[in-house]
Amino acid sequence: MKTRAKPVWRLVLSFIALRSCAAFYLPGLAPVSFCEEGTSGDECQSTIQLFVNRLDSVESVLPYEYDVFDFCQDAEEKRPSENLGQVLFGERIETSPYKENNSIKWASRWDYILVSMPHTNIQWFSIMNSLVIVLFLSGMVAMIMLRTLHKDIARYNQVDQEEAQEESGWKQVHGDVFRPPRKGMLLSVFLGQGTQIFIMTFTTLFLACLGFLSPANRGALMTCAVVLWVLLGTPAGYVSARLYKTFGGEKWKTNVLLTALLCPGIVFADFFLMNLILWVEGSSAAIPFGTLVAILALWFGISMPLTFIGAYFGFKKPSLEQPVRTNQIPRQIPEQSFFTKPIPGIIMGGILPFGCIFIQLFFILNSIWSHQMYYMFGFLFLVFIILLITCSEATILLCYFHLCAEDYHWWWRSFLTSGFTAVYLFIYAVHYFFSKLQIVGAASTILYFGYTMIMVLIFFLFTGTIGFFACFWFVNKIYSVVKVD
Repeated sequence: MKTRAKPVWRLVLSFIALRSCAAFYLPGLAPVSFCEEGTSGDECQSTIQLFVNRLDSVESVLPYEYDVFDFCQDAEEKRPSENLGQVLFGERIETSPYKENNSIKWASRWDYILVSMPHTNIQWFSIMNSLVIVLFLSGMVAMIMLRTLHKDIARYNQVDQEEAQEESGWKQVHGDVFRPPRKGMLLSVFLGQGTQIFIMTFTTLFLACLGFLSPANRGALMTCAVVLWVLLGTPAGYVSARLYKTFGGEKWKTNVLLTALLCPGIVFADFFLMNLILWVEGSSAAIPFGTLVAILALWFGISMPLTFIGAYFGFKKPSLEQPVRTNQIPRQIPEQSFFTKPIPGIIMGGILPFGCIFIQLFFILNSIWSHQMYYMFGFLFLVFIILLITCSEATILLCYFHLCAEDYHWWWRSFLTSGFTAVYLFIYAVHYFFSKLQIVGAASTILYFGYTMIMVLIFFLFTGTIGFFACFWFVNKIYSVVKVD
């Protein structure tokens, strides 16, 4: 009898536990139930409270508060609490005098926005176009890795090396390919910041795809990105310090200070100047002084100490081991053809990655400057992965061609090759300004290009870091499988 009672008690306890559980929804996705007026009950509301955020114009990028022109004002003037992202975007939420007793089934709450947005057919065309580019680059890389490199390695590893030594090729620069680059301090700082931006972007887009950053929760995307950037100071400091030590650097204090201050300082200075213009123009997008102090507190109080912690562990680690030794005397680089010279190669390297993102970039710019709601995070995350693959493969291809031409200066070139995609982004932003927008006035023009420069700098560090680490892996891989005397 005792053995039969245990399952019964377990079943009773299970029912009790189920009754005590509470359901939860993902942030931004919790539905609100409404019912007809006069219906009693605490689980539904009879009146839909409408809110307003700001006034925008196609001729200006300066947003203003909804009641700045003394019309459609609410007598109660209640202001809901705003998150950091809403403040940074100038979303000043206020109550509205409009009353609605009908605003709609939960599943249909975004229909009025989706109807006004472009159809997803263009998005699928963009994805297919990007996939064709990825397949082309993947085929080229596969051909090099499986055929050309396989034959080269087999020839170089022959017992009789006399003929191979007389030939030209990427093996001939094995004693110089890992020679530390010039201005290694600056390169390591850029790579540390690029790593921080890459992890921040990936995590933000991944959470957006899962529904944690719903468009219903305005400002959630920006808030998540800022918080993640602050908390990711540790990997930035670690990567920068470890690479700087590998380059033979010894000024570790300067390295960690530049990692924590250089690129964030440029962004903050630009942002502060733009905020002064917004404040002079009386725009609702002007950031309050208290918010600026809070941003500085996050930067100097959290991000910078985390960067120092990451740099400490990075310098404690040994330098990255190279598969071949470096000669004491640098090898003379032969005269290069036009296509293997640095500048033409860098310019060509950014074309294909930009071709994968320019359609998606159009929708992003529309959401920022043409006041359209952006909700296609699934497409954006897929384009992010395609951009990652394209930058890596394009940089590896050009790196291989340059090494075959016996040019061993690949450190900065790998970073700038994929980072040059940001230059095409800037050119497209200029084209978008003159062809799509109707902006007039000096203040709006300065604001547009000021914020665009922040976007370009972040994208430059992001794409450059992708290309560098892809090339770093490729060079280590091919020189680790050849026999070197």
